Amino acid sequence: MAMSAAEIERLIREALPDAQVTIQDLRGDGDHYAAHVVSSAFKGKSRVQQHQIVYAALRGNMGGQLHALALQTAPPQD
Repeated sequence: MAMSAAEIERLIREALPDAQVTIQDLRGDGDHYAAHVVSSAFKGKSRVQQHQIVYAALRGNMGGQLHALALQTAPPQD
C-alpha cells in the first residue's frame, strides 16, 4: 500500500513542527513523490544531515510504503 502525500506531510510536520512542506505526486501513482522542506532544524546541518532528519521523520517507510522521494531541504532564509 502506497503512502499518501498527506501522510508524508503529517509525518514530517510531527517531527519538524515549524516546517514548510510541499509535496508533489510526480506520477500520479502515489508511489513517486517530490518534497520540498524548509525548517529551522536544518540550520548548520549539511544537506546529508538534513535529508537524514526527514528520512527519520518518515519512520522507516522509505523503500517500503514510500518507493521514491526526490527531496529538497533548506533552512529558512533570514
